[in-house]
Amino acid sequence: MGVMEKIKEIEAEMARTQKNKATNYHLGTLKAKLAKLRNDLLIEQGGGGGGGRKSDFPRLTNSRHFVLLPTTLFNPCTMYKVTVLIKPSEGFDVARLGDARVALIGFPSVGKSTLQGSLTGTESEAAAYEFTTLTCIPGTMHYKGSKVQVLDLPGIIEGAAHGKGRGREVIACARNADAILIVLDAGKEGLNRHREILENELETVGIRLNQRPPDVTFKKKSTGGVRFSSTVPLTKLGPEPEKLATQIMREYRITSADLLAREDITVDQLVDVIVGNRLQLPVIAAVTSSSHSILHPNHQICSDITELNAPLQLPLSYFYNKIDTITIEEVDQLARMPHSLVGSVAKGYNVGAPDEDDPLKAMIWKYLGLTRVYTKRKGQHPDLTDPVVLSAIRKGTSVKSLCQNVSTQMLRDFNFALVWGQSAKHSPQRCGINHELQDEDVVQIVTKTNAQQRQSKNYQAIVQGVSDKYHKKKFDAKKKKQSKLRG
Repeated sequence: MGVMEKIKEIEAEMARTQKNKATNYHLGTLKAKLAKLRNDLLIEQGGGGGGGRKSDFPRLTNSRHFVLLPTTLFNPCTMYKVTVLIKPSEGFDVARLGDARVALIGFPSVGKSTLQGSLTGTESEAAAYEFTTLTCIPGTMHYKGSKVQVLDLPGIIEGAAHGKGRGREVIACARNADAILIVLDAGKEGLNRHREILENELETVGIRLNQRPPDVTFKKKSTGGVRFSSTVPLTKLGPEPEKLATQIMREYRITSADLLAREDITVDQLVDVIVGNRLQLPVIAAVTSSSHSILHPNHQICSDITELNAPLQLPLSYFYNKIDTITIEEVDQLARMPHSLVGSVAKGYNVGAPDEDDPLKAMIWKYLGLTRVYTKRKGQHPDLTDPVVLSAIRKGTSVKSLCQNVSTQMLRDFNFALVWGQSAKHSPQRCGINHELQDEDVVQIVTKTNAQQRQSKNYQAIVQGVSDKYHKKKFDAKKKKQSKLRG
């Protein structure tokens, strides 16, 4: 029996099993087996040099593999069928640039390329047929002094998590993003359930949408057995949480570990902690449209954005495009869905030009958790033209993160910081390295004096490192000069 058959068998057994306290242990074991099989399936498909399973990509030459697109394309000018051959990994290795990265995911022909052009000004091919975009196309969105990299990814179809339609490459590229913007067609959402399908595909590959990591400490050991403890009552793991956790660990061949739960977690969260390769992504949703206008171009329709008290590792939001193709009642229903924004790229609803402020850019900024910090030198005015942009998803928004972004030497010689702004109780406030900054704060970093640096424990190592670096530079310059004279 293959991996796919085992997965289908377990899913069928879970579907016919009643959910109650008596079956909670059995369901938890099935979920652990299902997660393990899905992970094994992804590893199996990842073999053969990153191009999927070897049987999926026929060898056309000695060193190159090609893959056929899942759907035959049509040339609208000649009306002939066109078959396109693409290398499996070509066009998806994009350098990470800017302060954050957002990936656009959606079904074919929902307006992702047009939306990227409105956000970044990047010219991307857009046409009235599916699979116009075949590779990852990057662009840069400039907003509030920050640079956000926006990736236009090819459309995916149902079954993308298992490799259909280059879906594995698209999802792998999205896993490296700081947030995901799912673009949906408002006119097709009511019948096709595209939102539900895309959520299932991302969940299958271990991407948790708009979820914070559970407050659980898990540490593997070589000996000692399994020690399970919790600081709160665990009501979602059945009458015997320790027995369930031990059984799940056995599925992954873990016989010795320490697990401490500080919140009431579910079976899925427990499996994610044990597996350890899950991503919590912020997601933004949006809906688009392109025909009959029903709204004024300046009219803004926004759903309530859930407050993010703690940073999400991978935020997800939904943008419903082409809202001018549906009724105002349907627009209102979509706008009330969580983490969602409705609009129309063609009509300019909630989406403006690259240099304009609009609700979609503001929503992306909020879900990314970006913070602008202005630096100040002693005795001078702060530089308000070039802020340092910190990300709550990447390195955090503390004073320590600011020092890491400016200079590692500043972090080494840090003494204290003077902060002006919303995060300060009074202006200026003397703060330590773990002080959390807020948007548009002004910070002056005060480094240690020479006398304070001499009292540090690693002063001798620092002096020796600087001396070695100086002598190495001097020796390289001398060697370069001698080679020129000989030449």
